[in-house]
Amino acid sequence: MRDQLVSYYWSGDAIRSRSVSGVVLSGTLDIPAPPERLVADWQRETSLRLGLEAGDVDELPLARARVRWPDYKHCVQAVSSWTHALGLHDLLASSDVALMTCRGAKYHHDGAQYGGMAFCNIFLSEDRGLDLHFPSTGHRIPLAMGTAVVFDTCQPHAVIQRGSSGFDVTSFSTDQDHIQVFLTWELPIENPDVVHALGVAFDIDHATSLRLDEEQVRLNGARASVCPESGRWRQTG
Repeated sequence: MRDQLVSYYWSGDAIRSRSVSGVVLSGTLDIPAPPERLVADWQRETSLRLGLEAGDVDELPLARARVRWPDYKHCVQAVSSWTHALGLHDLLASSDVALMTCRGAKYHHDGAQYGGMAFCNIFLSEDRGLDLHFPSTGHRIPLAMGTAVVFDTCQPHAVIQRGSSGFDVTSFSTDQDHIQVFLTWELPIENPDVVHALGVAFDIDHATSLRLDEEQVRLNGARASVCPESGRWRQTG
């Protein structure tokens, strides 16, 4: 019997249940490279202001980047054209977007905060020998400038060394450039186009959702977390 994962997320004023999709959509897009001075600024922000530790993910100021990146609109248009071809039509234009940075990323899921969303990411950094890994689905995507992905926020994922079997903090020393910067859009999971693309089923555990007051993912009925080194699910309560 297969393990059952269920996401419980806020839908309006109520908690709703849904399945966790194993679909990961990916592609490589032709996008204009960010200006070198802007890339250098992202490196300084990540290392100095944010002081990002290996495996952590944080936000960079998007408004400032847009002013300094004349081709930003062309990058967004490339992603929009790609998602439109996937059947997501004009969803990107109405979705929240953020600029993110990481020095690798430990295995995690985002279902405790973004269970009502799917993510659409476009990576803006050169190939630095890192992969975006989804251990539960087997997807392992080499990261380079223009790598684009759409996936369920509740699906465990990490940014790890190419050729490695998991996340190892010692592989991300500060004397090497392992920083990846990416744009991420939050796509509403209940949008019909997202439902169709990811194959999400809703209200699969209505009884449990009625007694919960916060977003979470459950494995076989028990609240679950992800091992940061291996990406394996584990029951926590």
